[in-house]
Amino acid sequence: MENQQQRDNRLWRIAKARAAFRTHLSAYLIVNGFLWAIWYLTSDKGNDTPWPVWPMLGWGIALAFNYYFAFESDPFRDTMREYEKLQQEKQQRGV
Repeated sequence: MENQQQRDNRLWRIAKARAAFRTHLSAYLIVNGFLWAIWYLTSDKGNDTPWPVWPMLGWGIALAFNYYFAFESDPFRDTMREYEKLQQEKQQRGV
């Protein structure tokens, strides 16, 4: 199992990843807000697809991965879940 230092290091890495995501999200919102403002002020607002959609889409995909790795993915939790599953299988087999 983990000792206190390993647990603290793991929590520190998770905290850093989550803080980085929030910074990334803020930059995404601010920059894309400016892009939409530029488009709105300079376009003729025809039926064409607004060009800010494309940078939003690409950056949004990267932001989604950033969110996943910051909040949803925890290799230690996944490892512990698999270990517990194997322990239950072992007990069921009577080994």
